[in-house]
Amino acid sequence: MIKRYRLKKEVKNILNKTLLTILIFLIGMILIKENPELKTNINKLFYEDNIKFINYKNLYEKYFGNILSSKKIKKEESVSSEKLIFKNKTKFNEGVLLQVNNNYSVPSIESGIVVFIGTKENLKNTIVVEGIDGVNTYYSSIINSNYKLYDYIDKGEVIGQVEKDKLYLKFQKDGKYLNYQKFI
Repeated sequence: MIKRYRLKKEVKNILNKTLLTILIFLIGMILIKENPELKTNINKLFYEDNIKFINYKNLYEKYFGNILSSKKIKKEESVSSEKLIFKNKTKFNEGVLLQVNNNYSVPSIESGIVVFIGTKENLKNTIVVEGIDGVNTYYSSIINSNYKLYDYIDKGEVIGQVEKDKLYLKFQKDGKYLNYQKFI
């Protein structure tokens, strides 16, 4: 009986949050339709500027809580308990080039949101994660990743595997590159 009550309460809670989100979205669409300048500002924000998704996530959780149950479900096969392991490190451009084992499974250095996947600054197979601390971490030479754009990654989750035996990392915050030694 108690489990049924909790399930009913959780479903009601999710439904309320979903309806509130839809209502906010519709009000936003009406305001954009009525005010062309607002539309221009929103287009600039979403298509030209860097968006700090973590700020929106934190704001949402502050006022609405987590959309799902407070218990986190993790896929055990995608979580690594180990820290980043490498044989050698070399300063390279604004980041660091790490020599790792072939097909090394790369753990996430910090929790965050995937904000880019592809080729960036002549680096192929790059995944950029905006961390909860506001630091963008560039992981390059990554293959076999199951993540898509805007997926959330917990610290220690496996992002993917290195293409061969080299992993390039770069850390950036507010447009400035940070010293890699602070993070690895």
